[in-house]
Amino acid sequence: MGRDRKKINITSKLIYSALLMICVGLIVVSYLFPDVLSPVRTAVGDFFTPMEKGITAIGSGISEKLKLFSDKKELIEENNKLTEEVNNLKTEILELGQQKSEVNFFRELYGYDTIYQNAQKVAARIIGRDPNGACTVFTVDKGADDGITPDMNVLAGGGLVGIVTETGKNWSKIRTIINDDSAVSGRFQITSDTCVVKGNKKRMDDGYIDVEMINLNAEVYDNYEVVTSYISDKYLPGILIGYVTNVSIDPSELNKRAYLTPVVDFEHLEAVLIIKAVRESLEGLDEE
Repeated sequence: MGRDRKKINITSKLIYSALLMICVGLIVVSYLFPDVLSPVRTAVGDFFTPMEKGITAIGSGISEKLKLFSDKKELIEENNKLTEEVNNLKTEILELGQQKSEVNFFRELYGYDTIYQNAQKVAARIIGRDPNGACTVFTVDKGADDGITPDMNVLAGGGLVGIVTETGKNWSKIRTIINDDSAVSGRFQITSDTCVVKGNKKRMDDGYIDVEMINLNAEVYDNYEVVTSYISDKYLPGILIGYVTNVSIDPSELNKRAYLTPVVDFEHLEAVLIIKAVRESLEGLDEE
């Protein structure tokens, strides 16, 4: 076995030596007789040229793929940056839209304010309602720190919402005119006949509250305006409450009664104006 390995080694050396001599011989012949090996060079060139082209094409393809990969990565990064910028812009636009909406909302709220224009008022947002969902009592985001005190009148939509009953540092509770415990001394704007506007939560489901104690001889009809009267001990006079309908004689036959449609849309009420004055400090305020 060792003899065979030695034989193989000798044969390999001879082959390498023979190839080396052939290569040297070809170099010499090529140098001395260039025309003799010209066909060989041509054949070799014809054999290797397509391979070179293929290798070049493969290299170009790989290079292009790498470039595409690099470009794709850059595009993805750029797209992520642009997406983030677009999201930030959307957020800014949304915030600006909300601010504009809020400005328009309070502008509209103050636009209805034609009552006691010389009186100081503060706008407040509703932050809490009755557990049953009815807007008979609610809480707003303004309180003692804003100068709010009990018995201040509350407006919205150009009409009477109710009255402040309780205040905290930064909140106040409002009892509305549709509350069952509410009774507002009113008068008919046209005839000056007096009445009492009483809250009725159940009847408010149909859009009405009660009007009682109308003088039996009073000539009042549907759609007459009812405003707060001068004889109320808590409500400032001349504030629109609503419009009467279904005027009829009370079963006692001593008075008339009616239903009243409040001018305020209690179902969609979101914010109010609080008049920063109470009945006792009415002096100097302009009634409209």
